[in-house]
Amino acid sequence: MIAAAVDRLQVADKIRAAQAALQESEAALRQANETLEARVIERTNAFESEQLQRHAAEDNLRQSQKMEAIGQLTGGIAHDFNNMLTGITGSLDIIRRRMAAGRMDDVPRFMDAASTSAERAAALTHRLLAFSRRQSLDTKACNVNALIAGMDDMLRRTLGEQVRLEINLSAGLWPALTDTNQLENAVLNLAINARDAMKNGGRLHIETVNTSLDEHDLLKNDDALPGSYVVICITDTGSGMTPDILGKVFDPFFTTKSIGQGTGLGLSMIYGFAKQSGGHVRIDSEVGKGTTVKLYLPRAQVDDPLESIDESAIAPDGRGETVLVVEDDPVVRLLIVEVLGELGYRHHEAGDGDEALVILRSPQRIDLMLSDVGLPGASGRQLAETAREIRPKLKVLFVTGYAENATSLGEFLAPGMDLLAKPFSLDALGTKVREMIEQV
Repeated sequence: MIAAAVDRLQVADKIRAAQAALQESEAALRQANETLEARVIERTNAFESEQLQRHAAEDNLRQSQKMEAIGQLTGGIAHDFNNMLTGITGSLDIIRRRMAAGRMDDVPRFMDAASTSAERAAALTHRLLAFSRRQSLDTKACNVNALIAGMDDMLRRTLGEQVRLEINLSAGLWPALTDTNQLENAVLNLAINARDAMKNGGRLHIETVNTSLDEHDLLKNDDALPGSYVVICITDTGSGMTPDILGKVFDPFFTTKSIGQGTGLGLSMIYGFAKQSGGHVRIDSEVGKGTTVKLYLPRAQVDDPLESIDESAIAPDGRGETVLVVEDDPVVRLLIVEVLGELGYRHHEAGDGDEALVILRSPQRIDLMLSDVGLPGASGRQLAETAREIRPKLKVLFVTGYAENATSLGEFLAPGMDLLAKPFSLDALGTKVREMIEQV
């Protein structure tokens, strides 16, 4: 009996010990769970804090890079434009002094200097608009082979005797959908860049080919779109570029040339022009071996090459027709009506759309409305729509320095409308006015 009681006591002790151990384990587990939860919360908060700090650092870096780019951009613009403005204002000041002194013998020389500086300023604004993809493009089907063949003499004169030019134009080349004038500028810019990279002479090879890009090709050209393209390949045997420089060539105002030898907008302009045209640019280069630039232009469906106006031509005289001039800048308006008067046109003037509508609703004769695109209040394009409700057959010539919605002329212009970009020569204006008035 005693032995059985002892056994029962021992079993009870073991049970109590086991229960105590279980309770201790449960308490430890509860404590571990509570600690784990606290540690998870702590680490989550730390991770979120690190994420916030990282995002803040990335935002600060992007802002710093943005401000650096803006500083580089504005600094380059200021440098170039101040030089050009000095050429204009300095030449005009000398002309004024010469005229006051009755000395007219060398006035034409300073007039030419002012005009040259103004043309350089205009070219710079066009390059800026091309870089930002905001220039007005008159995209039409273009015979690229004919364009490059027509540039042969100009390219050889530009390259000089030290550079051997080879042109290989592909038979059966598709027409490209592009702006012919801007494409010619792009090819010339690329040729000049190649010449400058071949200090001791070399070979420049220009080739045209048809190509189609599929999804596999886009892995190597992630900024391109699938489709059919006309490609202009320009290869030189120059010094080539390092990967570091190659990664910056499309940046605005980045240039490896000496100060005063280049604006750094050439390649960025070409890149912007290509992207706005629906194409893209690819550059391959190796130090000591040369560079290849491939300009991809989307294929057009018809072959209808664009013919541009010869701005050097003397404007033909008018025949007493009446032009309504709508321009909010009084100086520009003065120049336009002055040249129209000298060419034999009558004119009406308006500083905004409201003034123009008063004239349009009157019985006065109007053969052409010449309007700025960027007017106070309603835009020139909106004015044209209202004007055609009043006079359905009215022809409209837009003039603009920049129009955000006019980057694609085919979409911006309706039949019987055209656009002339500022700045323009007065002869170019007169030629375009005559051309539009004579349109049937």
